[in-house]
This record gives sequence, structure tokens and C-alpha cells, in this order.
Amino acid sequence: MSSLLVFPGQGAQQPGMLQRVPRETLSEASDVLGEDVSLLDSAQALQTTRAVQLCLLIAGVAATRQLAMPSDYVAGLSIGAYPAAVVAGALSFSDALHLVSLRGELMQQAYPQGYGMTAIIGLDLATVEGLLAQVHSDDSPVYLANINADNQVVIAGSESAMKAVAGLAKARGAGLAKRLAVSVPSHCPLLEKPAAVLAEAFASVTLQTPKIGYLSGSRARPIIKIEALRDDLAFNMCRVVDWRGTVQSAYERGVRLQIELPPGAVLTGLARRVFEQGTVMAFDGARLDTLQALLREEGSRHF
Repeated sequence: MSSLLVFPGQGAQQPGMLQRVPRETLSEASDVLGEDVSLLDSAQALQTTRAVQLCLLIAGVAATRQLAMPSDYVAGLSIGAYPAAVVAGALSFSDALHLVSLRGELMQQAYPQGYGMTAIIGLDLATVEGLLAQVHSDDSPVYLANINADNQVVIAGSESAMKAVAGLAKARGAGLAKRLAVSVPSHCPLLEKPAAVLAEAFASVTLQTPKIGYLSGSRARPIIKIEALRDDLAFNMCRVVDWRGTVQSAYERGVRLQIELPPGAVLTGLARRVFEQGTVMAFDGARLDTLQALLREEGSRHF
């Protein structure tokens, strides 16, 4: 039996989410970035992609430090891949802060307005892909972005195109078509140019072979080689997220305990559809000693 720590992506952010973060981690991040990171989690600050992504990185790393218990695997959805890489020992927290700051700025500058992401619940993947094909054009681009579950996908593109797809989806019986709190069209070809710039920054960063299993949210399988990890982190902003496949891959590898790091519990709900056996919990709302005991118990089953 194995354990998995998962880190959420954009859309999970909450105003005040850094208020529970230990002072030491906030001070460390502030020193690295040369700014007071505790100001990044206000409702106004979280309107910017850079602030959202930095908050998710800091919150995920800080909560894992509080757990102070090793896991067998880590995985992150989109920006969540960065705290996952830090926890896996593949990327330093300092380098991650600089890279995520740049990542957020690049994405923000590429699409300051008029674009975003929308979740569609209640239709299968093939049906949504058919609707995308009806709407997509050079002037009104819209793409598949995330495969979250059998009947839950996320699309990305221009506001007008997403509204058109949402209308068609509801007409086909979708239970929900919800605009997400994400101001950029992530996980599609619209972000290929910012990803290429980020890849250039990655070239000067030292990565290490992961000390624990790092599952790619794009490829839905472990990545061990450093160059493959560098590619995965730099380009995940413009690649489709296969979260359903990632969780299924973990379960097939014997994972029976998943803990979702802050904020929120969206990934916890998604995992419950896959985990026929085992335990799925969110850090938020759980007792720290309970989570530590679960990790300890799962680890002891290896022997």
C-alpha cells in the first residue's frame, strides 16, 4: 500500500489562505522574492494570476512541512506540480518561487482579459469534444483543457467561445457549465509561447532526480529523468491535464491513501470516484495528528 499527496491548481484559491501558514515559511518566501508574501492572499491581490499561483505554491509546501511525514508519491494539478516537485526533492523552494512568479506573470501578460476556463459537468469527453469542434475557430478559440473525471471536463479559450460551448452543453443535458475563477486559458495551445519563455528560464535551474514518486498531471505517469521533469514543469501550462488518468495511475500502483494539500477539497471529491478502497482526505478541516497517523500507518504496511 502507498500514499499520495496531491496539490490543487488555480480555482482552489481563497482570500486569507496564507493566514494559516506558519510564519517561518512566509518569511522564507518573502526573503526569496523580496516582498511581503502575506499580502498576496487578499481578494484584490488574488485577481492576478501571479498572486494566485504563488499562494498555491506557498500553501502546499507549508502544509507538507507541517505534516512532517513522507509519502510515496506526489502529484499536482497544473501549478500544483510545482509544490509537488519541491516536496519530491526535485526542485528547491527558492527556485520554485522564482519560476512560479515568472510563470504567473507570463500567463497574465499573454491574456490580461477576455479569456479563461469553464467546467462542464454531466457530459462525457467525446460529447464535449464534439461541441468544441462546432465552436472553435481562429477568431473564437476554445479547447479541451482538463479531464477531471468521466463526466467532468474543463475547457479553455475566449469568453465568447466558452459561452457558446456552455450553451450547447446545457442543451445536450449538462448538469452544470460553470465559469472558473481562472483569468487565463490554461492547458491549451494558446499558452505555447509563454511556456517556451518559461522553458528558457528553466534552463538555468538545477533539478534533482525525485526522491519520491513524481506523477505528472499531464502524462498520468511517473517521471524520473531530470530533462523530462524540466519539460513537464515548463510546458504543463499549455498541455491538457489528465487528472482522471493521474489518480487512476496512482491507484493502480497501490496507492490507498490520498491527502489533498490546501486549499480546499476539490481533488478529494474527484479521487473518491476512483478509490474503490482506501482513504481520501483533505488537509483542510482534518486534524494534523490524524493525517500524520494515516501516513505512518500506510508507510508501515510496506514492511
